[in-house]
Amino acid sequence: MNLRWFRCEAARLPQGWSGPANIGVDDRGIIQSIGGEVPEDETAEVLRGCVMPGMANLHSHAFQRGMAGLAERQVAEGDDFWGWRALMYRFAAQLEPDDVRAIAAQAYLEMLRAGYTSVCEFHYLHHQRDGKPYATDRMAAALIEAARETGIALTLLPVLYRTSDFGGAPLPEQRRFTQTPEIFLERLAAFEADGAHIGVAFHSLRAVPAVDIEYVLARLRSDMPVHIHVAEQTAEVERCRAHTGQTPAAWLLDHCPVGKHWALVHATHVSEAEIAGLARSGATAVLCPSTEGNLADGIFPFDAYRAQGGRFGIGSDSHVTVDPSEELRWLDYGARLARRKRMPENEGPPHRGADLWLAAADTAVSGRAAGAIAVGQHADWIVADGEAAALAGRSGDAVIDTLVFGARTNLVRDVVVGGKVVVRRGRHQAAPDIKARYVRTVRALAGTA
Repeated sequence: MNLRWFRCEAARLPQGWSGPANIGVDDRGIIQSIGGEVPEDETAEVLRGCVMPGMANLHSHAFQRGMAGLAERQVAEGDDFWGWRALMYRFAAQLEPDDVRAIAAQAYLEMLRAGYTSVCEFHYLHHQRDGKPYATDRMAAALIEAARETGIALTLLPVLYRTSDFGGAPLPEQRRFTQTPEIFLERLAAFEADGAHIGVAFHSLRAVPAVDIEYVLARLRSDMPVHIHVAEQTAEVERCRAHTGQTPAAWLLDHCPVGKHWALVHATHVSEAEIAGLARSGATAVLCPSTEGNLADGIFPFDAYRAQGGRFGIGSDSHVTVDPSEELRWLDYGARLARRKRMPENEGPPHRGADLWLAAADTAVSGRAAGAIAVGQHADWIVADGEAAALAGRSGDAVIDTLVFGARTNLVRDVVVGGKVVVRRGRHQAAPDIKARYVRTVRALAGTA
């Protein structure tokens, strides 16, 4: 077996930090050897700095990167999530596939530079502007092309979207989103046949009736990643209770095979019993603190969830922030503000930032074996810049603590995805072209080109 070799000055393995180590990666991008000798006829690429697992971005609406910052004003529709949603609908209504590709490529480039090595794309912008289907899903193709250009590992999550507000007819502004379950499954099979790495998503219980969820689940393979928005807003929770007799989290736990392949996005408004049920299920709570804060959703009960062994990951969602360190920082700061203490009551790992980073990186709900530097995992890594002033005098897990809590500039030097260096010394080879296309696109959308 031919391997590509990397020489790491220091690497964060599951058991702790290594000294200098050679890592062999096969042509699929999967680690086959750690600590062995480089064959005499091979050379190793040297990664200078501290090598650690890259972060998985578990929730992305890439097109929303193009409107980040444009919703920060009071609007007639209301100063909450629902008012923001009206602005988002108006932005989404303008987009063509080339626009989506340009915006997604910029978002994915920013993710890589910040330390994300993979992204789960929650894709519901399926149709033409008038609501008529494309012959093939050109919007999904645009996302796949953007990921290929940047080198980020993409899990495409086509979204089933059926109704408005628990069984109501779709709104006119939702006409680009809706599909029948049959067409949804046909498109899903086509993506997989074309070699795309896929999962599935149900938009939410308010947008997908129970009968359609049951129909789709019965036709999926058992290890397919399943993502769904859950309990983001109190109004959603109350409408769900009125319609089904249960809250969203309780309904899912009682009626669906929620387990380790499931991602419950936001889950902001959950009870103690629901926290316990989610933790027992093995599902991942996907938390997006920058978006949840921007939309005034509320604060997830993080301490109670982690105390019961709950799994979590992070996402940049609407991309008002594209930085995993900031997501983790504000996730932890929200918990600190709620408890009014810096650390939880229970004894835990001594390095808070490292604990958060490694826990969030280690997830199954992307359907990609990654999140740890270990044999059998994809070689998805970031390299912290050992020459950065912020890391002076730091070593071991204090490097990750500083990356999460102590940095005011980007400390990511190199990024490796599937054994390929896609960012080197903070630069991406395609960055100038990606930026130029993005700038032209958003100017045209704003009517200023």
